[in-house]
Amino acid sequence: MTASHDLIVLGAGSGGLATAFRAARHGARVALVEPRELGGTCVHRGCVPKKAMWIAAQWAQEQRWATALGFDAQPGPLDWRHFREVRVAYIGGIDRRYAERLEQAGVELVRQAARFVATDTVELADGGRAQAPHVVIATGARPRRLDLPGFDLGLVSDDIFALDAAPARVAIVGGGYVASEFAGLLRALGCSVEMLARERLLGGFDAELVRALREHMHGQGIAVQLDTDVRGARRTDDGIVLDDAAVAGTRGPYDAVLWAVGRVPNTESLGLDTVRVKRDDKGHVTTDAWQDTNVAGIHAVGDVTGRHALTPVAVAAGRALADRLFGGQDESRLDYRNIPSVVFSKPPLGRVGLTEEEARERHGDAVRIHCSRFTPMAWALVGKREQSLMKLVCVGEDERVVGIHLLGASADEMLQGFAVALKRGIRKRDLDATVAIHPTSAEELVLMD
Repeated sequence: MTASHDLIVLGAGSGGLATAFRAARHGARVALVEPRELGGTCVHRGCVPKKAMWIAAQWAQEQRWATALGFDAQPGPLDWRHFREVRVAYIGGIDRRYAERLEQAGVELVRQAARFVATDTVELADGGRAQAPHVVIATGARPRRLDLPGFDLGLVSDDIFALDAAPARVAIVGGGYVASEFAGLLRALGCSVEMLARERLLGGFDAELVRALREHMHGQGIAVQLDTDVRGARRTDDGIVLDDAAVAGTRGPYDAVLWAVGRVPNTESLGLDTVRVKRDDKGHVTTDAWQDTNVAGIHAVGDVTGRHALTPVAVAAGRALADRLFGGQDESRLDYRNIPSVVFSKPPLGRVGLTEEEARERHGDAVRIHCSRFTPMAWALVGKREQSLMKLVCVGEDERVVGIHLLGASADEMLQGFAVALKRGIRKRDLDATVAIHPTSAEELVLMD
């Protein structure tokens, strides 16, 4: 038996849920197909549990700082098992609320896997079929696993949230978002951390701020090794060692190894070859500016497309697509320019717009840079000498702001408002004309020379 709908959404992560909810609001009959938990990677294996760990790490850090102010309290170790129970309970509440909202919205939730058998039809795991003129692929991505000897001796980001205790010695292989974030939070929670990256950290972020972040990491006791070439892992009596071809020897031993070596799209089991949906060389579903694939009626949003693998991007793309398909908004699409992004490192690093390198490549000598280095008051009070760094990238005689880059306490919270200003075409003179809020870190952005 085949059930008919206006829209089938494959995947109930952030992008799939957003698409389904918005389409249902427009009156579409929606089937949401998901064999796993509601909320996808972000809720269960990404943003939410990671940010919970980041908050715990922040509190651990601030407990230590409090003693420098005169508080008579010595911080103890985190009870990881209890913390995991608290975190799981919080995430379970999100899952339940999603299920309730889907029912209220009239979205049919199908708790099964599915694959294409025709451009407008998917076959479910139980043999049933669902049909719709529009199908959205929103199946997300998962941690990349390497074909290396001993790879399974380590963890990927999905696994780390199941730990009951902090490993004493941790190696993190990689230099991107996941590696940089876990390096900071694990160190703050008492682990000895060594990062092993092939090249520079955090490609795509402003190089000057990344260098400054490395200085912070060094000050926290995180060992950052660049130009490494890890070829495998072995267990010894003392722990896990890594074979590094770059030094023609081994590194370690470690109690845990976190492989943070990228992500791959969840596309293998969808039957995309059957309907001839194009993918790139990494398996991502190829889409145009409207989230359309090469096959009429088949669309894709979120990490499965490989375009800005961020939860808010998937949400915004899904909503815009639903508005176009069912809301009568023929020109609705996501503008992928100037998307803000934050790495929840210690301290946070954020960007919106062009880096200095990108701006100089595009605009040459018309680029003007304004920077501010300072020690936030909270850090100075406890004797920390590290500095925050903020940078404005401007272009032309009128100094249109084309890039804003922040490294420091509360950078994650500050960036959102300034991202709005950048998208609205703000000039440096607009910041100069704004009265500062004192004493704050944010005031540095309106007080730069």
